[in-house]
Amino acid sequence: MSPTDPSQNLGIRTPGRGALSNEAGRFERHDRVAESDGWDRDEDLPPLRTHVAIETARSLITYNRSPDLPFDRSINPYRGCEHGCVYCFARPTHAYLGLSPGLDFETRLVARPNAGAILRAELSARRYKVAPIAVGTNTDPYQPIEKTHRITRDCLAVLAEFNHPVAIVTKGALIERDLDILGPMATRGLVRVGISLTTLDADLSRRMEPRAPAPKRRLAMIRTLTGAGVPVRLMTSPLVPGLTDHEMEALLAAGAEAGADTASWIMLRLPREVSQLWQEWLAEHAPTRAAKVMARLREMHGGRDYDPRWGHRMRGEGQYAEMMAQRFRAACKRVGLAQQAPALRCDLFRVPPQPGDQLNLF
Repeated sequence: MSPTDPSQNLGIRTPGRGALSNEAGRFERHDRVAESDGWDRDEDLPPLRTHVAIETARSLITYNRSPDLPFDRSINPYRGCEHGCVYCFARPTHAYLGLSPGLDFETRLVARPNAGAILRAELSARRYKVAPIAVGTNTDPYQPIEKTHRITRDCLAVLAEFNHPVAIVTKGALIERDLDILGPMATRGLVRVGISLTTLDADLSRRMEPRAPAPKRRLAMIRTLTGAGVPVRLMTSPLVPGLTDHEMEALLAAGAEAGADTASWIMLRLPREVSQLWQEWLAEHAPTRAAKVMARLREMHGGRDYDPRWGHRMRGEGQYAEMMAQRFRAACKRVGLAQQAPALRCDLFRVPPQPGDQLNLF
């Protein structure tokens, strides 16, 4: 094994994983490095398995005041994401758990099985004021472990019982399982789903987001959801300059043909540790394009890999960013995709009767 190859330094095989390294989180005092003793061959190394820890949640709804987000509250049933998208902007949050934003983020996951019960309690509080809740804004609520843990489904059941509006973002085909909840909610104007489609190139998708459904499968998801009456936003996010940006028009056309009614886009974001992980991936999977990709990103962020300022972080600025915005607007108009979705209903929200409640006289 070559000591300069970060994936080999792990002392494990990493097929089907997005990150190539696993450096300790930024809050840790010590790093860890595996070194070959010269005896093991690559084929003898154990594969990297997924481990799920259980967390008892004390609160669930997270509030934000970001002016460039269309929601002020969100819930995330899981920490970490097995889809393994190498570009995921949420990777740095794993450092708060004492874990690496690299391979730990996609292999050492945290499930919160009491999330539904906590959500019910928070929605029942007298001080609670209803507004749409976003699900999946940090990690995917329909990643593979949802099939076993069913925490997202538990939360959706609570939201449906309260007639609470919800916006879901996912790449996971498992969302089709919950059409029995989503369909009736959609008829009441309570739900909208965003499907992220980054490329139509199946090989590129497999390498960039290794455990997420293939592009054709995501388009099939849009058809299934819209066929059941659930409105879908096509999210061409993230767009990667010099790698996937040429696909913008094709992505929007494919999404519109599948039934999406609105669309949005975000440029690739590289906060904190994501920049190093992304550049490692580029060197391995797209070495001839690496310089162009990073040059374009730095051009949009004042010479830096990423500019975290509100109003700039999502799309950057400058001529290239404006050109992409113009292309997006023109393509949406051409294929009939709106950029603003109708508001979800908040007027139907009701706290359902609980055991022991005093009955009304009328």
